[in-house]
Amino acid sequence: MKRTRLDAYRMRYDLDSVWLARPENFAWLTGGNNVVDRAGEVGVAAAGYDGHDVVVITDNIEAARLAEEELSGERVLTYDWYAGSLADAVASYTEDTAAADFRAPGLRHVDISALRYPLTEGDIERYRDLGRDTAEVLEEVCRDLEPTSTEREVAADLRGGLANRGIDSPVALVGGAKRAREYRHYTPTTTKLGRYALVSVTARRNGLYASCTRTVAFDAPDWLESRHEAATKVETAALSATRRVGQAGGEARDVFASIQEAYRDVSYPREWQRHHQGGAAGYQGREWIATPWHDGEVTLPMAYAWNPTVQGAKSEDTVLVTEDEPEVLTTTGEWPTRTVSAAGLELERPAILELD
Repeated sequence: MKRTRLDAYRMRYDLDSVWLARPENFAWLTGGNNVVDRAGEVGVAAAGYDGHDVVVITDNIEAARLAEEELSGERVLTYDWYAGSLADAVASYTEDTAAADFRAPGLRHVDISALRYPLTEGDIERYRDLGRDTAEVLEEVCRDLEPTSTEREVAADLRGGLANRGIDSPVALVGGAKRAREYRHYTPTTTKLGRYALVSVTARRNGLYASCTRTVAFDAPDWLESRHEAATKVETAALSATRRVGQAGGEARDVFASIQEAYRDVSYPREWQRHHQGGAAGYQGREWIATPWHDGEVTLPMAYAWNPTVQGAKSEDTVLVTEDEPEVLTTTGEWPTRTVSAAGLELERPAILELD
């Protein structure tokens, strides 16, 4: 399936080969991880496809590890780390018309992001595993929270639990009662949780990203339940619209219009202006983020992570949207839920976990 998409792309742009070194594209094609330095936009290896085979080029530092631990039989070509760069190695190997998703001498630039969706069957199976594992760790951490826990302590436990399952955590947000109400991105501090907490994570394994949020209350403010319910209704409406728009071949802005309407329906008409609402998920935390004008294609089957907020409350899971009923990927079946109805869709959404 993926090679078929690349073949069509090569023919469209008259290319003999395409080289992918950006981590999201390398993972999409090979299933492997080419990241050593997470601050870089380009990994330590490039995967090239010429219509027949996938070949990986990397330096002599990484070759054996990638072949043994990250790849599934692709041929690996090696250059000495001190003799040049990855870009130079790819350029020297390529003789015909080629393109790359990073700067390489003599190669055209290529953006293959649209080829990453819709998801393939293999993507979906790996996503189910990632979603379940992510939710299990998040919920385990949340059940052990105490009002005196600090946000950073919780984030450390969350990151550590995920790492034990081979899952990276590019985003780990923990907001106690004070900061969760003040900020939409509650980056962890030494502040104690207090009366309640929002815990959010974006997790990555095998190149795929899953996002979810859980709410825990010890002495919930009077307004928390109603705002949480409002956020779950907006999220459910967004998922309903995603399926409808995807079936019709529509765009992200069409879903966003339904999100705006949902906020009006729950009597918070301006809350969408105060935080992005999420969008398609896959080989990036968000393959695209919806706006009132975004023309990103709504494809099926695809993972979507909508994350509506109502000051101090948030609802977020990663959900596989197909022609049929949405399938929540970040779920364990062990967290309390409530049935939410919005825009013609009924869906079980996480409730607030009350802890003594």
